[in-house]
Amino acid sequence: MKGLDTFFCKSAMASLMAMSLICCSSSGNKEKGREPEKTDINTFFHNRINGMKVEWDESEPITLDKVAESQQKVWEQWKDANASYNEEKLLDFGVLDAGRSSKWTLPASLEPNAVMPYYYGYKGEKPADGYPLFLYTHGSGDKDNEWRNGIIFANRFDDAPSVYFIPQIPNTGQYYRWWQRSKQFAWEKMLRLNFLSGNIDPNRVYFFGISEGGYGSQRLASFYADYLAAAGPMAGGEPLKNAPVENCRNTNFSLRTGTEDTGFFRNTLTQYTKDEFDRLESLNPGSFNHWIELIPGAGHHIDYDQTTPWMKQFKRNPYPKTVTWENFEMDGRYRDAFYNLYVKERSNGDPTSRTYYQMTINGNNIDVKVDIVKYTTTEVRNGIEMKFEKSYEPATKGKFVVFLCNELVDLSKEVTLTVNGKQAFKGMVDLDTKNIVNSCGIFYDPQRLYPAAIEVDIAKL
Repeated sequence: MKGLDTFFCKSAMASLMAMSLICCSSSGNKEKGREPEKTDINTFFHNRINGMKVEWDESEPITLDKVAESQQKVWEQWKDANASYNEEKLLDFGVLDAGRSSKWTLPASLEPNAVMPYYYGYKGEKPADGYPLFLYTHGSGDKDNEWRNGIIFANRFDDAPSVYFIPQIPNTGQYYRWWQRSKQFAWEKMLRLNFLSGNIDPNRVYFFGISEGGYGSQRLASFYADYLAAAGPMAGGEPLKNAPVENCRNTNFSLRTGTEDTGFFRNTLTQYTKDEFDRLESLNPGSFNHWIELIPGAGHHIDYDQTTPWMKQFKRNPYPKTVTWENFEMDGRYRDAFYNLYVKERSNGDPTSRTYYQMTINGNNIDVKVDIVKYTTTEVRNGIEMKFEKSYEPATKGKFVVFLCNELVDLSKEVTLTVNGKQAFKGMVDLDTKNIVNSCGIFYDPQRLYPAAIEVDIAKL
C-alpha cells in the first residue's frame, strides 16, 4: 500500500528492484507497424500488487459531481482484482481466540523459508464505521511463548471493539527484526486485505509492540505514519535516525519505558525521543501529539495495559494540510508515497542522504519544499549512534506527484503549486479517473482515491 506502492513481488525481482516506469495503455515500445496491446485494469492492479511500478494512463475525464461515483467504481474494480489474485488470504473473520490462527508464507526472494503464523479476530460488536485494527509485534524471547503472550494481552487489553493481527516472527537470529523487507511485505498485505474486507475503519489503525516489538513498532510508526491513527511502542527506544519524528507529525505517538531500563540505552533513547517530540510540538502546536513517559523505578517490564486504551481514542486525518516526510530507507527499501505525495524519482542519489518533503496547503495555494537532508552523528555509546545533527539544502533534481482531492483544495477553483520557491503550476487541475486508478494502485487505501494530480520535475523548475 501506498505509500504501499512498491509492493513486493511474489516471484523475485519486482520487490527488490525499482522498475522503470511503464505506461499501461498507449505508450511504450512499439513494434514496427503494430500498436502495443492495452492492459486491462485487472491486470494493471495485479501488476501493482506484484510490485511493478506501473502507471495507468488511459484518460477518462470526469466532472466534480461524478468524482464520488468514479471512486466507488474504481474501488469495486480494485476489489475484483484482489479477489482474483492468487495469494494466501486473511483468516476468515471471527472472534479473537487462541485457537483461531493461520499463516502466510513470505516471498523467498525477501527471506528464504519464512512462514509467519498469526492470530486474527475481533473483540466486541462492530462499530458503524468499522473496527479499529491493532497490529501487535512481540518481544525477542522464545517466539512460541512470545506469540502466546500476544493473544493473552490482546484479549486482556481494554480496547474493544477492536480487531487484532498478532503475528509470530518467522525466524530468529542475529540482527533479525520486525522492520525488515519480508515483514514489510506482511504489514502491507495485512493493511491491503483488511481495507478490502469492509470490516475495518481505515482511519483507526494502530501499531504497537513490546521490547523488540517496541523497537519495531517505533520504526514502523515513522515509515507508515500516513496509515496510522496512533502508534505505541513499549520498553523500546530507537535512535531517531531510524525513526524520524517529523514523519509522525499527524500521528499520535506513545512510548513508555522504565527509568531503569538501561539495556541498549533504552531509557536514554526514550528521553531523546521525548525531547524531539516536545521540541517539534512546541514549534507546531497540536501537530505532534504524544505521550512519552519514563516510568519511575521500572526496569524492562512495565504495565502494558495503558497503551491501547490511549491509542484507541484517536482517528487518523487522511487529508492533513501540512505534511513533513523524511523518506528514509528501511532495510534498503524506501516508501514511494506518503499521504498525498508520490515519488517518481527520489532527489537523493544514495542512502548517505535522504529526501525531505514539506507540504503546506493554505486555501488553494500549495507550497512544497524538497530538501536533501544529511546526518552528522554527535554522540556514540558502545558503538550505538545515539544523537545526530541534520543539515538541509534544496534539492536540484527529482520527480514527484501531488495528488489532490476536494478535502485538500477546492477543485472548482484555480490551484497554485509552488516548489522550492518557484511556481510549478497555476490553473484549474484536470479531474480524471486515471488519477483515481493510479492512487488506488499506489496507496490501496479507500480514503485516498484522488481525482486530480500535478506532476513536478524539480530539475525543470
